[in-house]
Amino acid sequence: MAMPDESVVHGSKASPQDLPAVDRLLRAPDTQSLIAIHGHTLVAGEARTLLDALRPRAVAGQLPITDVQPAALQAALLQRVQARLAPRMQRVLNLTGTVIHTNLGRALLADEALAHLLRLMAGPNNLEYDLATGGRGDRDTVVEELLTTLTGAEAATVVNNNAAAVLLTLGALARDREVIVSRGELVEIGGAFRMPDVMASAGAHMVEVGTTNRTHPRDYEQAITERTALLLKVHTSNYAVQGFTSAVDESVLAGIAHARGLPVATDLGSGSLVDLAAYGLPREPLPQEKLAAGCDVVTFSGDKLLGGPQAGLIVGSKEAVGRIRKFPMKRALRMSKLPLAALEATLMLYLRPERLAQDLPTLRLLTRPLEAIQATARAVHGPLAEAVAPRFTVEAVALQGQIGSGSLPVERLPSAGLALAPAGVARKGTGRALDQLAQALRQLPLPVIGRIADDRLLLDLRCLEAPQDLVSSTQLSSLREQLQ
Repeated sequence: MAMPDESVVHGSKASPQDLPAVDRLLRAPDTQSLIAIHGHTLVAGEARTLLDALRPRAVAGQLPITDVQPAALQAALLQRVQARLAPRMQRVLNLTGTVIHTNLGRALLADEALAHLLRLMAGPNNLEYDLATGGRGDRDTVVEELLTTLTGAEAATVVNNNAAAVLLTLGALARDREVIVSRGELVEIGGAFRMPDVMASAGAHMVEVGTTNRTHPRDYEQAITERTALLLKVHTSNYAVQGFTSAVDESVLAGIAHARGLPVATDLGSGSLVDLAAYGLPREPLPQEKLAAGCDVVTFSGDKLLGGPQAGLIVGSKEAVGRIRKFPMKRALRMSKLPLAALEATLMLYLRPERLAQDLPTLRLLTRPLEAIQATARAVHGPLAEAVAPRFTVEAVALQGQIGSGSLPVERLPSAGLALAPAGVARKGTGRALDQLAQALRQLPLPVIGRIADDRLLLDLRCLEAPQDLVSSTQLSSLREQLQ
């Protein structure tokens, strides 16, 4: 079968016979070039898929003859190969105003952590090998000394996230026994993941005490029985109860528990190793404070306020952490070498506290001066306004951001940015226009994620440290093309 001639009349339709055989398409010079780069398997597979997609349209008489010409087929095949190889996880610009954004990867890794990853992952490493003795090692030793130094704990271990840390702690210390917790601390975290569900999964029996807004020491004391294994505190970092409230702090709870020979565990959720108030931010409880108050186990996250990779950190007494480390579930929840290496490098930054606001991206962004954010807004205002005109107007505005979507979500950070609004559009068409703009921004070479509020698309620039990331010629030309 001959390939369709380039001189075919525009507008005519292709028949199934106009489609080339797979072998013929693969023998074409441009396809051979693709095969030389990517290999026969991938290109041949995409060629078959392409022709299979075109054939029903040809049978129905709905396939333009131009779509089966050699140049068009080669372009379509190249596009399919590129799309197949394009990573699904991409870097994006977080201009939502939420610094630690759950859906956008949470904390950014520091340069030191990225460099450490590249060095280690390029070859073998001593993940579970003791260089001193030449024998088998324990991966916990990679970060245990750092964690005990920074928190004052006797021992430490790590797992793949904080939910796993809580699950493992409950399973190791309270399986088939009772755990006492205040009713006001039965939190739900992202993805409808609830503390009662974690307890049930760990095989622990939850005993609720107190009320939603008030829990007293006597509530814990009266609930303790011979079946009690653990007293649990949960830091409610993702919501606040105000007004007529009362809670029992860890020092009082530890006294109650230890008098009955029971351990106390506290889940801090977000977790922070430094006093954020020293940087002008809302204060969060510290693991070292909870340990000093008498807690036997403290769990917290690695990829939120700590500013590292996803991890669940468990610090506490040698006895409690030893039981947790030996629990069979530990192996299933352990960290792999990539996040463990990144966590080690991140924790090392805390050994130089004077440099932390400079070296740790999360803290650097949270403490970024308002004047610097406003300067960024001025730098990108003109180029962006020109790119979206005449369909949208751009105005520099004052904004209120937030620390995290799950970490301190109610706390506000004064910020600045740009507000994009439809020009010459009736109010009933505003929502559709803004949705189209948001989609265009998400489809840029470096996707831009903002937020829609008050009939405007808001771009909070706190997390934009390099203005060119937003207004490079590539970004702006792509935006203009999509808005035509």
